[in-house]
Amino acid sequence: MKRLVVGRPLASSEQEHQRLPKTIALSTFSSDAISSTAYATEEILFVTAAGASSLALGLSKLVPIALAVALLLSIVVFSYRQTIFAYPGGGGSYIVSRENLGEMPSLVAGASLLVDYILTVAVSVSSGVAAIISIPRFHGLAEQRVLLCLVIVAAVTMANLRGMKESGKIFAAPTYLYIVLLSGLLVIGLWRTYFGHLDPIPFDPSRVDGIAQTGGALSLYYLLRGFSSGAVALTGVEAISDGVPAFREPAAKNAARTLTTMAIILGTLFFSTSVLAHHLHPMPSEHETVISQMSRAVLGSGLYYWVLQFATAGILVLAANTAYADFPRLSSIIARDGFLPRQFGNRGDRLVFSNGVIFLGGAASLLIIAFGGVTTALIPLYAIGVFTSFTISQSGMVMLQRNRREPGWRFRATVSGIGATATCIVALIVGITKFTIGAWVPIVVVPGIIVLFKSIRRHYDMLTVALEIDPGHMPVPPARHTFVVLVPRVHKGVVEALNYAQSLRPDHVTALHIADDQTDHERIHREWDRFGFTIPLEIIDSPYRELVEPVERYLDELDSRWADDRITVLIPEFVVGLRSVANILHGQSALALKLALLDRPRTIVTSVPFHVGADDDAGGNERGAERSEHPERPELARKRLTASTEELEHTRLSRRFVGIAPGQVAILEAEERRPLRLAGEVTGNRVVPRAGHPSLEVVVNDGSASVLLVFTGRRRIPGLDPGRGVLVEGVARREHGQLILVNPAYTLLP
Repeated sequence: MKRLVVGRPLASSEQEHQRLPKTIALSTFSSDAISSTAYATEEILFVTAAGASSLALGLSKLVPIALAVALLLSIVVFSYRQTIFAYPGGGGSYIVSRENLGEMPSLVAGASLLVDYILTVAVSVSSGVAAIISIPRFHGLAEQRVLLCLVIVAAVTMANLRGMKESGKIFAAPTYLYIVLLSGLLVIGLWRTYFGHLDPIPFDPSRVDGIAQTGGALSLYYLLRGFSSGAVALTGVEAISDGVPAFREPAAKNAARTLTTMAIILGTLFFSTSVLAHHLHPMPSEHETVISQMSRAVLGSGLYYWVLQFATAGILVLAANTAYADFPRLSSIIARDGFLPRQFGNRGDRLVFSNGVIFLGGAASLLIIAFGGVTTALIPLYAIGVFTSFTISQSGMVMLQRNRREPGWRFRATVSGIGATATCIVALIVGITKFTIGAWVPIVVVPGIIVLFKSIRRHYDMLTVALEIDPGHMPVPPARHTFVVLVPRVHKGVVEALNYAQSLRPDHVTALHIADDQTDHERIHREWDRFGFTIPLEIIDSPYRELVEPVERYLDELDSRWADDRITVLIPEFVVGLRSVANILHGQSALALKLALLDRPRTIVTSVPFHVGADDDAGGNERGAERSEHPERPELARKRLTASTEELEHTRLSRRFVGIAPGQVAILEAEERRPLRLAGEVTGNRVVPRAGHPSLEVVVNDGSASVLLVFTGRRRIPGLDPGRGVLVEGVARREHGQLILVNPAYTLLP
């Protein structure tokens, strides 16, 4: 099932091939910003045309507000182009502020961006569903708004678990389709407006609530709120600077060009949409989007309208893909700095940060449920985090330019300073004007996340100090070693545990049984005597039927008896298969006991598994007969499950190293005591003593077999690391069946 959903695993060496060309990167990293053209104009009208204002008054302020937003966009993009070249390793605002402003500003930027990405998914998906519901034939789906949103979030999450390149290919077509169709609508609409005849949309008071057609007044407060709502068009602009390492080389140059292309597309579409809306007079409504109204007015309700509506829904949903591209990468960087759990830094089978992808999908789903999947309810939460990170990033770039003082630094610092001031003002406007309708949420949540960051970092710092060791202060080995074998009753698993304990030859071995009543005493004694075990059996009463407390009490007695000993508790466990539903039929007392004893110093807890139905080397004829009757063993099944991964690795290595050099032979076909030329990938290395001197052993695999390279007197060879291709020449011999080349000539492969 996992292979069906996620796809075949990718080797770490394939990471370079997962980098994105500019065409795919534009759809992956810019879909969020470009998608805002579908609702940014509408959000301005929702503020400026409502309340004491009117539709006519709101429309009169629409174009000036759009022009101001476009100007702010150009300033922010200019600053982020500098960020891309200054920090090509990605991380955007977080890295810029960490390197130039210090820890606390970087944590504010990081927390703001993480919150922003979660909101991006929630807002984008809810907007996409709104676009679908706007189609008259689908008005009935309004009651299923939340369910539709959750299904889409799950689909996008699964697509991103397959890898960034694959998800980018899947989502590229809808992005470009939306750009082309919206551009066509705007060109035709503006042409008919200025050079033909296109009537405004008739005002219908039954379709809007609390909006007058004319008259009214628009205060500065609502004008600023309208500007801050329109500024959501800038969300997603920072995504490219966060994900520079995902671009093909030259990564920084390609990322900067993609950012410029995105800014041109975004600015042109947003401003043109606002100009057309100014002439067509669409009404902001929860029932039908502004884009839908203008499309029907310009082109009618034919095929173009339907395709545009589905393309709009598509781009809005795909805007979430930008967050999926950046949230996992940013969280991995923050985790690498110790402010998030280290699991966020782990790459999955498809070379994506899978834990970040899954967490993002889950968090966005909770937001959608909490706010009913309504875009307008989510928008107030959206902008403040974006502009906070914008402000911190551009302030960091001002400090960077001042410190480096490269040619032209004054101009670049001035532009970044203007951008920081402007975005700071927008953040304050959003925080003040929308505080009561939702902006308070990120204002409260971001400091809470920073507190969480700090507590996680303190834990990791404490752990680092606790684990540090000095060569001059090595721990003293225990003087004694005592094994305690828990015996619930006499069975094969207990015998395995007793044999294992005796094979290690500790100072003391005891068997321990926790008895519930006197009958239990007699039963276990009879069983112990019947089998003739030489290990002493100790029985402890547990009148309250507890397991953990009597065991701990017994271990305390052993500590008082032998103060300098090390105790190992052996827990016999039978295994019926990790994936078997039969596990629910068995108690989990062993797990509870292990968890309790983990907190006990100088105590080691070891599980001794007994695989039910599995063959045993010392089992005799009876088990041999069982083996013939039941050829399907867990070991064989496990091998079949992992065979696909081994086969993929074999195929990858064989393709990579076929025909690298003249005279090259496959490792499997190599002959002893003859000059050989082999090529393969380094899969492991270690330093071992040979003849009293350290030797570096390097394992090389070409897909057919492996060869061991031995470099005497060496501890490390630069470049000869796992994942690196190498061409070697030398004379081979075999030791214990392993092909070995001692001190061969080698050439590192790209």
